[in-house]
Amino acid sequence: MGLDIYTLIGEATAYDKKQMLEIKRPKSWLKSVSAFANGEGGTLIFGISDDDQIIGLADAESDAGKISEEIKTKLDPVPVVNLEYKDIDGKKLILLHVYPGQETPYYYIGDKQRLAFVRIGNESVTADRIQLKALVLKGSGRTYDSLPSNYRFEDMAFSKLRSVHYKRLQRSFDDSEFVSWGIVDENGNLTNAGALLADESPVRQSRIFCTRWNGLDMTSGLGEAIDDVELEGCVIGQLQDAVSFVRNNSHKKWWKENDYREELPDYPERAVTEAIANAIIHRDYLQMGSEIHIDMYDDRLEIYSPGGMMDGRLIQQLDPLTVPSKRRNPLLADFFSRLGLMERRGSGMKKIIDSYKKFEVLHNFHVPEFHSNASEFHVVLWNLNFENEIIGEVTPNGTPLIQEFVKDNGEVFVKEFVKGPSKFAKEFVKASRQIYKLISQNPQINAVQMAENMGVSARQVQKYLKRLQELKKITRIGGRKIGKWKIIDEDYEGFFDRI
Repeated sequence: MGLDIYTLIGEATAYDKKQMLEIKRPKSWLKSVSAFANGEGGTLIFGISDDDQIIGLADAESDAGKISEEIKTKLDPVPVVNLEYKDIDGKKLILLHVYPGQETPYYYIGDKQRLAFVRIGNESVTADRIQLKALVLKGSGRTYDSLPSNYRFEDMAFSKLRSVHYKRLQRSFDDSEFVSWGIVDENGNLTNAGALLADESPVRQSRIFCTRWNGLDMTSGLGEAIDDVELEGCVIGQLQDAVSFVRNNSHKKWWKENDYREELPDYPERAVTEAIANAIIHRDYLQMGSEIHIDMYDDRLEIYSPGGMMDGRLIQQLDPLTVPSKRRNPLLADFFSRLGLMERRGSGMKKIIDSYKKFEVLHNFHVPEFHSNASEFHVVLWNLNFENEIIGEVTPNGTPLIQEFVKDNGEVFVKEFVKGPSKFAKEFVKASRQIYKLISQNPQINAVQMAENMGVSARQVQKYLKRLQELKKITRIGGRKIGKWKIIDEDYEGFFDRI
């Protein structure tokens, strides 16, 4: 019996303690009851000191009656609870088990206040405006992505969704599936999930900001960012473009064995894909004005997404291999799962860690790191090819450094070479991203239409198109008037085959 208590004490988020029942200060413990009911439930133990010593209660039976009365009069609605007595070494404890509520928010009403609490780590804190909105949605049985948006379905195009659907499932996306997939609700209204999946998504906070910094931090004094881009539109396309950004700003090495060559990327693409997909799916879209950020440095890649763990726990205090998935946006999660862009059972963090495991023999290997608080989630992926003595090894214009390892008689020789300076400025790289996006949405698009979208002259677009064709990144099928563009850049277009 004592073992159960000490096991429970180790579960910080799902457990709280009080040395005694504070009758004159009911808020001091009722806030934990509110927080447990608003979250994943938990247990409040009376009779344990701050240093986890079992003290016991002088009159447990009387205290139990007062606990029940205070819950009934000072919580609205009244949560489902269960009182349990424990006798350990002759000392009586009360275990107040609070079950997850279905009618959130559960408010504390007393001292002329009406407050809802949530559990963050081992604390019960007042729910802020965003958390309160989420609790209201939870209590109504709705999620952000299932709510009707402020936009009209008729005004949106879904060409990216349709093309990826066909590529992944080998069948066309039928119009009837807009309802079954939750893109429009039963009344024909475009849902927030639908708005996020539209080609030109109007949800401003769905953007992803990507930056490749020169050095080990933002203030290294080595000059401006090497590359940066603001991704918007369909969240599926954002996933593809974000992974492409990381790939384009990474180095590669190869390890040559007798009969094959093993690639050593800066970052395993599987890990990058999972981390970004999880950020898109699990982020809190109720946080207006807060976007996903991908920051690349010489030694690491950091991904920030708005919204902490749904149950209030802190990921750095848990084993990421065993953390169950809590889906903040179940429609989006289900959509990504159906397309095979992520697994329904939610094993993203395990995939990230596993994709690094085969490289753990490398010098200066670091496992991926996860950190969260009440409103943020951070993932750090370490550069497999970075070595402390090689700093500032970023080539002009962000061109990749290639290193080749050759094994000979048990010794390793390194041949190092750098690709020549880029023929085109950073503006061309950014223009290429825009052109890829426009072609993905409309293969029949012409240079004039591209120019209108990109805010440059048609003549400049023609130069970009010619360069992309020369580099064998795109090709024209058919004539100038009735033909269409096709992306043949395998690094970019082959993403959905590799994932």
